[in-house]
Amino acid sequence: MAKENTELKSQKPAAPKKRFFNVEKKFGYTMHEIWRNKMSYGLVAPFFIAFIIFSLIPLVASTALSFFYYNILQDPKWVGFDNYQYLFVDDALFLKAFSNTLYYAVIVGPTSYLMQYFFAWFINQTPKKLKPLYVLCFYAPALAGGVMLSVVWLVIFANDSQGYLNSILLNMGLISEPVQWLITVDYIMPIIIIVSLWSSLGTGFLSFVAGFSGVDTELYDAAAVDGVTSRFQKLIYVDIPQTMPQMLFAAILQITGAFSVGGICSAIAGHPSPEDAALTIMLHLGDYSGQRFEVGYASAIAVVLTVMILGCGRLAFKAFGDKG
Repeated sequence: MAKENTELKSQKPAAPKKRFFNVEKKFGYTMHEIWRNKMSYGLVAPFFIAFIIFSLIPLVASTALSFFYYNILQDPKWVGFDNYQYLFVDDALFLKAFSNTLYYAVIVGPTSYLMQYFFAWFINQTPKKLKPLYVLCFYAPALAGGVMLSVVWLVIFANDSQGYLNSILLNMGLISEPVQWLITVDYIMPIIIIVSLWSSLGTGFLSFVAGFSGVDTELYDAAAVDGVTSRFQKLIYVDIPQTMPQMLFAAILQITGAFSVGGICSAIAGHPSPEDAALTIMLHLGDYSGQRFEVGYASAIAVVLTVMILGCGRLAFKAFGDKG
């Protein structure tokens, strides 16, 4: 017994594992966790490096340049908040672009979002063998959007009697002469909205389809025990809670796409459009950055657009993020 006690006393306690960072402080603890999971961080490092180089650094540079007058040929000249003052007070075209963009985003954003979710839910109710066909049919317009714009929609809304819509209305006796769809100010933005909604079932729609496919079918049986029987009740109590991550993802895509609209407007109504009826913030930004080369002022426009997107994105995270 004495020998055993002597051996126990002779054994030294194991030395604590050396840490490179002071874990008692927040920064040190964060760096310790990063080091402890260095393999995982190494795998996502390429994405973060690309994000920093192509997104974060340009955003910071654009924010800094928005306080300068810079035309690429001359050195930047500090002007403070003059760019923003001119933007909201003296630039009538920006105010027109702002109202057009907001009008487009308020209608297309929520409507397209609900369409994506509804059609994905509808496809989830169909037989499993038919789902790929339905997905292809709904997703095809988003794939061929540019081609259809030039081949189909511009022919449908052509201003002469050869346009499909004018021809139908003339034959039915509803109009006496062709309607100038693409040059009449009151019709331009509604037509753009219609075309956008037609081709809006894109990536967000596919994420909803995947989300519905991943819902555990046992949850429907468990909900049936609690009296949830109709499809609408299953949608409210099972499908929506289980697809919150996809709802957040699609909401961010919709917000970004709605506020950064521009290409479809110039394709439908041309740029510049009649009385700037289809002018958006992105098109206005392109004018100053790509044609006038007033990079400082274009940066101010980009900052305002970024703030709008980030603000709406923050609301989306509050609505869906904590529940995902």
